[in-house]
Amino acid sequence: MSISLLGFQTTISSPVTISGTGVHSGAVVSITFHPAEADSGIVFQRVHDNGSVSEYRAVSAQVGNTDLCTVLGFSPEKSIATVEHVMAALYALSLDNVLIEVHGAEMPIMDGSSAPFIDAIDQVGLLPLAVKRRYIRVVKPVRVEAGASWAEFLPHDGTRFEVEIDFDCPLIGRQAWKGELTPATFRSELARARTFGFMRDVERLWAAGYALGSSLENSVVISDDNAVINVEGLRYSDEFARHKTLDAVGDLALAGAQFIGCYRSYRGGHKMNAHALKALLNDRNAYEVVEASAPRRAGKRELTAVNAPGFAPWSA
Repeated sequence: MSISLLGFQTTISSPVTISGTGVHSGAVVSITFHPAEADSGIVFQRVHDNGSVSEYRAVSAQVGNTDLCTVLGFSPEKSIATVEHVMAALYALSLDNVLIEVHGAEMPIMDGSSAPFIDAIDQVGLLPLAVKRRYIRVVKPVRVEAGASWAEFLPHDGTRFEVEIDFDCPLIGRQAWKGELTPATFRSELARARTFGFMRDVERLWAAGYALGSSLENSVVISDDNAVINVEGLRYSDEFARHKTLDAVGDLALAGAQFIGCYRSYRGGHKMNAHALKALLNDRNAYEVVEASAPRRAGKRELTAVNAPGFAPWSA
């Protein structure tokens, strides 16, 4: 089993705050990660200017718009946008229970990657809780398609991502990232991969009220002649595929529990990730709920199926 099994749920040791600009609104956003009790899950609380609060569990049933980012909630006045980079960091570090207090309409984009959120969590560290973690283990293939794009879950002894992109742009072209997802792998190969976009799309997005906070400090920008505008260039030669994988990790974190299996996609994105996740969770024969047994020889843990008919955090 290549997945890192802690056996028990986790939270963070103490609160930590991080601030930045919202990539779509252009407004300053502040978020604070707070410790949470076992079985709380990841919960976002948007604090409005009048003091009222909109609360969302980070689960599939709460996902609204997925056109340009992943949004929790169905009302623009109350929703929380661009949660995928934060969720990827929490998922990759095996954080189960966190309350995220949000002052703004979206997550701060920071440098366009998950690395700043990893750094914030590292400042306070993780705290194990005395309650076992449950996993969603894929037991049969589930596939969704839309035109030339597709995504699928397959049974696998671990947590694996195989994400392939194919852009009509010679700078990007067809590239893929494939590997087992562990905290160490995410830190070294995915966390620093930045979001990207094309100069030709900027005016259209601005006119629609999007990307108002986008800049060369938080996005890889591709010029009309297919060159990277950013002075520092790319962080990886295949940074585009790595960032799409980072997005997929964050989107699938909205299962409400860690999954065991392989996720593959071709020409996917937030919408395809959301559709694939819902297809898996809507097919009760496609997965089983398992938890880690007590350590056996040499401290090795094994996974055992548990009778948990009420365990469906994604529908909360």
